[in-house]
Amino acid sequence: MTDLNHTPLHALHTRLGAKMVPFAGYDMPVQYPLGVKKEHEHTRERCGLFDVSHMGQILVSGDHVAQALEGLIPADLVGLQKGQQRYGLFTSTDGGIIDDLMAVNAGDHFYLVVNAACKDQDIAHLRANLGNTHQIDVLDRGLLALQGPQARDVMQRLCPAACELTFMQHGRYTLAGCEVWISRSGYTGEDGFEISVAAEECQALAETLLAEPEVEAIGLGARDSLRLEAGLCLYGHDMDMQTTPVEASLIWAIGKPRRHGGERSAGFPGADVILHQVDAKDHTRKRVGLVGEGRAPVREGSLLVDEAGNEIGVVTSGGFGPSVGKPVAMGYVAREWEAPGTTVYALVRGKQLPMSVTAMPFVAPGYYRG
Repeated sequence: MTDLNHTPLHALHTRLGAKMVPFAGYDMPVQYPLGVKKEHEHTRERCGLFDVSHMGQILVSGDHVAQALEGLIPADLVGLQKGQQRYGLFTSTDGGIIDDLMAVNAGDHFYLVVNAACKDQDIAHLRANLGNTHQIDVLDRGLLALQGPQARDVMQRLCPAACELTFMQHGRYTLAGCEVWISRSGYTGEDGFEISVAAEECQALAETLLAEPEVEAIGLGARDSLRLEAGLCLYGHDMDMQTTPVEASLIWAIGKPRRHGGERSAGFPGADVILHQVDAKDHTRKRVGLVGEGRAPVREGSLLVDEAGNEIGVVTSGGFGPSVGKPVAMGYVAREWEAPGTTVYALVRGKQLPMSVTAMPFVAPGYYRG
């Protein structure tokens, strides 16, 4: 077996009694003694701390860096103000999604956070396309996510200046004696902060945060159930190279200036395919939310059928939503089944379980917008 990578918090996870599992090439905590359900509920009600140091952190610098990145990403990055963060997608020449990412305008450079499982290919993609004109720096830093409605209370005591940030803003601060980069964002649907810190200072900072009365360590299990309830995609599950942004219900990630009629229309890989789908709406499938009856969870890979048993789609993420109190899932269905309120059926152990197509997110977001 290939040796797994360790984040800077590996020893801390072990000390806290975490159950460790392989994930994206790393040995990561899936849960702590509190258990996935209670970790989920604690994050929704109070505040959780997640180790996301396995994610890729990259700096891209050079002349006209926003324009250069727009050659790979269909977001409006030229219009992004300094200190603002935006969700984006690396797209392929045939319109598929290579990865999703966060991009921060940090002034004279852009700071990118990409998925752990995709970071090597993303770095190669950046270097192949921008390496001759721009500097690509891969960072060795820790990354922590402080998430939940009481995250602001914790930050107010430790770094009050960061509380002035609103959702999708970014700044540079001192937190518990550490120089940190903080974005007001996350992957739970709650208010919170993502904190980039030097690798050698990551454990001390994590221990400082965990010492606060509101904060519990949270593993990958609850991270997955929280992001599912928030209607957020997981790369390699809810989107991939065979899925376009339009099929994935991510049209909003294509900036208006990048669409037909915009001042910087197209100019990104797969623009002909993607913008045709935006305009013609002739794609054949769509990512939708699904809510089940009863208590039986519907897992990834379950086929979706109509009442007569004809296949109409597939579940890409699913489980029991602790905050919803019902099974929740997302998946792809043929377009004629995409309307909210439509009943479809998931095949689970030979049974057809009814599920209702619904708008996402499944829980009301708690993002702080000022």
